[in-house]
Amino acid sequence: MDAFFASVEQHDNPELKGKPVVVGAPPDQRGVVAAASYEARKYGIHSAMPSRTAAQKCPEAIFLRGNMARYKEVSKQIMRIFENYTPLVQPLSIDEAFLDVTGAQRLFGDGNTIAEKIRHDIREQTGLTASVGIAPNMFLAKLASDMNKPDGITLVPFNQDDIEKFLAPLPIGRMWGVGKVTQKKLLSLGLSTIGKLQQCDLQALEKTIGPHAATVFSRLAHGIDERDIVLETKDKSISNETTFKEDATDHEMIEATYKRLIDKVGGRVRKAGFFATTVHLKIRWSDFSTITRQTKLSIPCQDDMTLRETGMALLNEHLRHRPVRLIGFGVSGLTETDEPKTAQLDLFDAPDTTLHKKRNRLSRAADDIKQKFGDQSIRRGSTIKAKDPDK
Repeated sequence: MDAFFASVEQHDNPELKGKPVVVGAPPDQRGVVAAASYEARKYGIHSAMPSRTAAQKCPEAIFLRGNMARYKEVSKQIMRIFENYTPLVQPLSIDEAFLDVTGAQRLFGDGNTIAEKIRHDIREQTGLTASVGIAPNMFLAKLASDMNKPDGITLVPFNQDDIEKFLAPLPIGRMWGVGKVTQKKLLSLGLSTIGKLQQCDLQALEKTIGPHAATVFSRLAHGIDERDIVLETKDKSISNETTFKEDATDHEMIEATYKRLIDKVGGRVRKAGFFATTVHLKIRWSDFSTITRQTKLSIPCQDDMTLRETGMALLNEHLRHRPVRLIGFGVSGLTETDEPKTAQLDLFDAPDTTLHKKRNRLSRAADDIKQKFGDQSIRRGSTIKAKDPDK
């Protein structure tokens, strides 16, 4: 999709059309740009840019907090359009997806025809525009989808020699998977374009970026990508983080914010039907240095109490007397069952799951109350006196 969040805002509010719209944190607060309309991009504004910087580049920009529920609603509508043409759809994010249309050509025409039909349906049903890349594999389709934005189509050649010629003049930074660090290493070898990477000696490449990365990027430079569409992509992790308006030094305030993040993540895990096996802490200090720490759980869990105990233990271990800019909490290793991997445990070391299951029931009951009466309907007391802390 083209400038998805900003385009949805402009569609829903016609007064914003033709104006520089920025979705993200307000310019008077610390935070970043989530999306920028094409009118805003003319001023050099882009996603992940600090909002204050964006406001300096374009003082007349209109900043909006955004409406994720609305964006998800439109995204589902677009995904349904894709599924009208092929069941082989792999969402890449909320606003883009891979479609394998090989088997759909007999019904709908060649790749270019299907792309035009999809763009027409999106425009008619949502009022938004999309850009499409048509290619023999995922890497080339992804690269091509960014080449003629907005509202464009790019058709990549299907002949191997022509594919390599198509890729050769493109800057090395256009390669999917080449981040800033890898790009710097490739540039140090004089590999400023994909064409130069095509000609690079594999052994020299291995010494700079490692054997695995060298093999992958060398093959991609020649347009070789053998991955298939993945139909069922599950969340690998769930997390929430917050940036303080001012660098935080009050540990009680930091802990209170962190606990709210833990509870929010716990609710999301239960809603998604998962159990977590690993808990993560993220702290960014005032100088932008960042640490991430994690710990494994003996039993996959989704209850607030276990997540709080584990998360707070991590925080207490790693929080220092330094100003904190950002705090985050997350879980990973998500599974659909709370059964521990007993095959890896000694019989006498197998954990007791009684308390674990009781905590799960309690957390789900709390979710039901919050859903019925609101998030503020349950508050945690600061002091508890009981033999069983879960009663």
